[in-house]
Amino acid sequence: MHHEQITIGVHVHPGSRHPGVGGVHGSSLVVRVAPRAVDGAANEGVLLAIAQAFDLRRHEVNFMRVTRSREKVIQLRGDAAMLTKRFEELCGARD
Repeated sequence: MHHEQITIGVHVHPGSRHPGVGGVHGSSLVVRVAPRAVDGAANEGVLLAIAQAFDLRRHEVNFMRVTRSREKVIQLRGDAAMLTKRFEELCGARD
């Protein structure tokens, strides 16, 4: 099966008491995760949260660029039209 790809920007809130995916910070999708930014725990939490929010498998979600900042670039593999629609829905959500 041929998979398309889209790239999205995310703004991460590690150590959140209210984990979830939704809303925007600038042009980035907001991702709140419970793990703190220690030993990559928050990064893995981000990938798992994004996979769940987009109904993807974990291996279909990867960082394009990993930095120590809260701004991340993530690549999603799947149907580009469906992924783009879901991204727009999540950006409008106030989780």
